[in-house]
Amino acid sequence: MKIYLPDGRLNRCGGRVREARLRLELTQDELAARLQVVGLPLGQLAVSRIETGKRIVPDFELPYLAEALNVTTAWLLDKD
Repeated sequence: MKIYLPDGRLNRCGGRVREARLRLELTQDELAARLQVVGLPLGQLAVSRIETGKRIVPDFELPYLAEALNVTTAWLLDKD
């Protein structure tokens, strides 16, 4: 099976994750800690790979990311 890579990235939300994280003045480690608190066990490396588009973000992870970053899932997907 071939994976579709829009703009050469494995996810659509990575840029927005980085934007929201920087707006909140969080490090990747701090975002990873927030994600763990809301129930998504990811570390700093996973956050980095999301932001750079080197990690697929399954749909079930979007609400956790949105909650940890105080944004909507639509905003993360650049639909808002």
